Amino acid sequence: MIDLHSHSTCSDGSDRPERIPELAAAAGCTAVALTDHDTLAGLSAARARAAELGVGFVSGCEVACAFRRASAHVLVYFVEGGDGPFQDELVRLRADRVTRNRRLIARLGELGIPITYDEVLAEAASEEAVGRPHVAAVLVASGVANSIPDAFDRWLGDGRPGYVPKARLTPGEVATLARASGGVAVLAHPFTLGLGATGLAEAVRELAESGFAGLEVFYGRYSPDQRAALATLAQRTGLVATGGSDYHGTVKADLAVGTGRGDLAVPGRALDDLLARRAR
Repeated sequence: MIDLHSHSTCSDGSDRPERIPELAAAAGCTAVALTDHDTLAGLSAARARAAELGVGFVSGCEVACAFRRASAHVLVYFVEGGDGPFQDELVRLRADRVTRNRRLIARLGELGIPITYDEVLAEAASEEAVGRPHVAAVLVASGVANSIPDAFDRWLGDGRPGYVPKARLTPGEVATLARASGGVAVLAHPFTLGLGATGLAEAVRELAESGFAGLEVFYGRYSPDQRAALATLAQRTGLVATGGSDYHGTVKADLAVGTGRGDLAVPGRALDDLLARRAR
């Protein structure tokens, strides 16, 4: 069993990077990936702890993209810190994230919600790590929202009053940059695209043709029927069936590393198949 989708305090998770391998080991995982949003900052600490525990470690990152008038999330694996086409683009995306966050706080102020940027910074490990979940946490603490999901539903989600967009690549651009930096691209939680069966099949086929290596089939919150449908789609499009919990700690308290909601078991062969795609 492996887990190829998790987050730490380097983006919007509540646990430090080194805690992720500890949780993976406790769950019985043979390998785990850290896939923080727009950053590779936690990889060194997580890798070192994984080595101490004898757990295989996979470097990763998650990037939000603009695709078919929706937000598609792409997981990139096997890219390390340092220089490279993908790594350089992450620097730009993080800088834009800071600008977006400042605009978001200003927008909430215009709506009569007087939270401060410093309050939001206090929720995150660094300024570049700040994301909407940190803003949501401040809204909850201020009594403006009842919970983090409520904060997104009322203020921060796409199309809601406080929403401010950020710079986004296309999935094809991410796949190209990933390959140029020695990595592979996988479409995360495909049903969040909001497409019907036919539309999703067309979208996944398009991504496969643009250079994607895999499809996140075994996702923490998906039902057995949803996973079965995605497994069939991955097979039809020639993509590797991958998976992970999407663990965020207290931000998504229903998900555990390795087991998701209790029924997740991502097969280890998924990692072998992704490594084979990387070698092509």
